[in-house]
Amino acid sequence: MTAIDPQFTDSLGDFEKRQVTLLGKTKTVYVAGSGPAVIVMAEIPGISPYVSRFARWVRDAGLTVYMPSLFGTDGVLPGQGRAMLTLARACISKEFRAFASNASSPVTQWLRALAAAAHEECGGKGVGAIGMCFTGNFALSMMLENSVIAPVLSQPSLPMHNPSGLAIAPDELAAVKARMEAEDLTVRAYRFEGDSFCRAERFAAYAEALGDRFVGTVLPDSAANPDAPLKTPHSVVTLHLIDEAGQPTVQARDEILDFFRARLIGDQ
Repeated sequence: MTAIDPQFTDSLGDFEKRQVTLLGKTKTVYVAGSGPAVIVMAEIPGISPYVSRFARWVRDAGLTVYMPSLFGTDGVLPGQGRAMLTLARACISKEFRAFASNASSPVTQWLRALAAAAHEECGGKGVGAIGMCFTGNFALSMMLENSVIAPVLSQPSLPMHNPSGLAIAPDELAAVKARMEAEDLTVRAYRFEGDSFCRAERFAAYAEALGDRFVGTVLPDSAANPDAPLKTPHSVVTLHLIDEAGQPTVQARDEILDFFRARLIGDQ
């Protein structure tokens, strides 16, 4: 799926649709696959057909996908107007702190509880997590849950007003770094060079905070799918991925899948 079809709708019929209640809050979670768990968190405007395509790649890699619905309409790629409305609603939601440089979004507590429940259900060495764009930073905050051992940040875009902000409370960041050092863990991150939503300053700030525990990859803008409706190169493994052998975005996708499998399955 290289050409972008804005009319395509994904029924998500090959996922089990669950209503999951944790910490007193109920959210829809789409589950598919077998093996250790990976939490796939959608970008704005939500679980589009391109987010669910990535989730299926995770499933087909021998892992169990848990894909929570956090905003938007599941299975569709809305036009720019509806996408902006979803963004506006997310920005004012109490679950997200879109403009806080040194605070974690409250929804990450629910996501950590989801990771713990997924690990108990699926087993394995631990849980993987990937956040994208608006949720990109969340995978790092989720490492406060001990089961999360394979975090990936894809074009992390919060806080929206501060390109060098990390959207995580300082004490939580210190705890995450200490855990990484103690358990020899790393976080992988991806962005396009010219991405105006996730700029070079953010990766530099992560590298300063986490040292060699942060493994950042920057793709050239020429690697982005020119057919994507968002003309700024941004969505590394979804809208801007070119699904053809040898493409840098496909190489990034495969690297992420290998990272999950190596961490969660290893030599088993």
